[in-house]
Amino acid sequence: MSRIGRMPIAVPAGVTVEVASGNVVTVKGPKGTLTKELHPDMIIKQEGAEITVSRPSEIKAHKALHGLTRTLLNNMVIGVTEGYEKKLEVNGVGYRVQMQGKNLVMNLGYSHQVEMVPVDGITIEAPSANEIIIKGIDKQIVGEFAAKVREKRPPEPYKGKGIKYATERIRRKEGKTGGKK
Repeated sequence: MSRIGRMPIAVPAGVTVEVASGNVVTVKGPKGTLTKELHPDMIIKQEGAEITVSRPSEIKAHKALHGLTRTLLNNMVIGVTEGYEKKLEVNGVGYRVQMQGKNLVMNLGYSHQVEMVPVDGITIEAPSANEIIIKGIDKQIVGEFAAKVREKRPPEPYKGKGIKYATERIRRKEGKTGGKK
């Protein structure tokens, strides 16, 4: 039995979960509403303030979907109650970020400024010239947009210049040595 899949999901007060036909799950909470179509084979039951996910058989595919379905549901519940956020740091001489309206404008050492328009469901903040905070209720959208921002100038291993996640550690390399010919 899946260790993650068999754990019940606690539904906090103020959150409503609706399971429609075809396993279309809608979760409404104080921060917003999320809807996701989950695999139709999985059995999702709501009993009071708990949601349980079970699988119809012991097939390998059902075992794999069991934990995934439970985690996706849990992420939806956490998203509408607390929300998700990713913090990014910008390191480098002359590298800086700022907000122009809702858009994020970055100076990353290119001949031009890089401008990023936020997708629906996320908000971007730039509290300082070298910090970016991306917030939203959908974990996938927040992570995907943060990855797109990081992709504009990934951190390099020699000086550590670029955009990195706040929790990320960059493995530093030693530069060239003089050596004899």
